[in-house]
Amino acid sequence: MDLQLKGKSAFISGSTSGIGFGVAKILLQEGAGIVINGRSRESVSKAVQGLKVMYPKGNIKGMACDFSKPTEVDTLCTTLTNIDILINNVGIYSSQDYYETTDQQWADQIEVNIMSGVRLSRALLPNMIKNNWGRIIFVSSECASLVPADLIAYSTTKTALLGVSRGLAQLTKGTSVTVNTVLPGSTMTEGAEVFIKNLASKQKKTIAQTESDFFKEVRTSSLLQRFARVEEVANTIVYFSSPLAAATNGAAIKLDGGSMCGII
Repeated sequence: MDLQLKGKSAFISGSTSGIGFGVAKILLQEGAGIVINGRSRESVSKAVQGLKVMYPKGNIKGMACDFSKPTEVDTLCTTLTNIDILINNVGIYSSQDYYETTDQQWADQIEVNIMSGVRLSRALLPNMIKNNWGRIIFVSSECASLVPADLIAYSTTKTALLGVSRGLAQLTKGTSVTVNTVLPGSTMTEGAEVFIKNLASKQKKTIAQTESDFFKEVRTSSLLQRFARVEEVANTIVYFSSPLAAATNGAAIKLDGGSMCGII
């Protein structure tokens, strides 16, 4: 299927690995130009070079920015121009007991997980509206609804993205700009691979058995009963970034494998 993305330009925050990197690859396959992002120049350069090997004819750029530092974000926002698609993907988390989570850890997650998208959207949305076309996607999480006990701060930030996204969508009324949120479930990113590998070693189980037990004992509400592949999540994000998804605006789109339950 042609997603009609040829000639479009996209910025993906937090895209040197994981879901963001997966989105970058599919956008390139569809003929879009991309700007990837990571915290360090080294990680960005490595990712750019890797993509250029895979897509030698692709329009690939990279910009380093640490979203925990507002001054770096301000500089980034003034540098980004002519962006048609904004994927607010960057995120951090702290897995620990609620009573041990410090105010600073709360502040850090709010700064990166929420304010990154707020600042980028504030910089790029006006031009999208002026051009009468654009896409903004916020990458939330199943944790916005599930709220694991060790991820209360993280889950709170991911829930907040739903409010920001819906509010921004209302600013696009009558235009061809859309703003939506996607809520991925457990996805086999590089981080998840390390988590499962370490857990398997600790529990003296195979990796396959550890993954299976995770869904039997921890993420029991999942209907998929496995980790989603990065490509499965990225494909859906890219679709909703395309002109073909023009009728979807202000929506919360579940990519959770059924873990969040409910009919809406």
